[in-house]
Amino acid sequence: MKRQSLATSLNRRRFLGALPLCGTLLQRAVAAPEEAVVSFFVVGDTHYCAREDHPDLMQETSLKTNQGLLRWLNQIPGTAYPAELGGGTVPVPHGVIHAGDIIDNGDKGPGKKTMVATECAAFVRDWGLNGGEGILRWPVCEIHGNHDGPQGDTQMIREIIARNQRRKGIVNRSENGLHYSWDWAGVHFVALGIVAGDAPQVTRKRRYAPMGSLPFLEQDLKKHVGDSGRPVVLVHHVDVHRYSVAIEDEKVKHSEWDYGDAQAFYKIIAPYRIAACLCGHTHVRRTMRWDGTGNVKTTKGVPFLNTDNGAHFHSQAQAVLHVTISGKEMIVREFATTDAWTTGVWTPEQWCYAI
Repeated sequence: MKRQSLATSLNRRRFLGALPLCGTLLQRAVAAPEEAVVSFFVVGDTHYCAREDHPDLMQETSLKTNQGLLRWLNQIPGTAYPAELGGGTVPVPHGVIHAGDIIDNGDKGPGKKTMVATECAAFVRDWGLNGGEGILRWPVCEIHGNHDGPQGDTQMIREIIARNQRRKGIVNRSENGLHYSWDWAGVHFVALGIVAGDAPQVTRKRRYAPMGSLPFLEQDLKKHVGDSGRPVVLVHHVDVHRYSVAIEDEKVKHSEWDYGDAQAFYKIIAPYRIAACLCGHTHVRRTMRWDGTGNVKTTKGVPFLNTDNGAHFHSQAQAVLHVTISGKEMIVREFATTDAWTTGVWTPEQWCYAI
């Protein structure tokens, strides 16, 4: 496949907003990609969508875009990074992390039951699970988003629970089977679903059901990380910055992430060495830090990686993140398309975080 021009990617970058480059603005040495201890892709918002007129069939655009993404995820490892990204070879990934909104109609109610079944089947067929069962060569670790089942009671949720029984490498599972954790080369990963919530002190009804993710996280970190000081990566679907500011009680029911849950989440993770929080949901890439507040310009706190939509049928522009963690540094790069994965190119900037 012929890759799109660098100028196209630069235009897209300017639209999204330029962010610091590792080797220029930060003036710091970048670890060579081949030295990375952990390598993985972050994908979000694939929105597998069936046809309204034939709910037992997939939309052609949705299926083509998703399968195009998977082919790129297979091809990229082993190729060269561009010189402006430090050169070297893209390492074989430990796996792919899917940050939710796997399908499109899981939030639409029982009238979309056939569409949901079609979408779930297409995801399972294309993505596989432990690597090689579908189009994707690598293992995938997915969570659910609001389109997969905001109240935790859909076929997609049941599918993830069933997959967690067969998913290789899991070190811990929640009692309901939905949330889980695993290790890649000394880094601990925790899958938390749509939001990290269910803090006991919050008694309000929440817009999205957290399904016990916050109690699971607290238990998991104590048991599997403790005072080891090893890096931790947390995965949830909804971005948290917007919901880190107190709001009036009557507005809470419209908030995607309860403010009380967000504050409890930060308090729980603060003592640990959090390498990154990963999310999707916004359909735009942002890299920043989170200090427990809504300040998106802070230079302190947890590295926060919000990936763009990965294969949404409504857009030609898609992107995924590639992350390497080596020693005390994390390097983040983006691979993007403007033509629904017919072609793809590295965004000509990268982000470095001391962890």
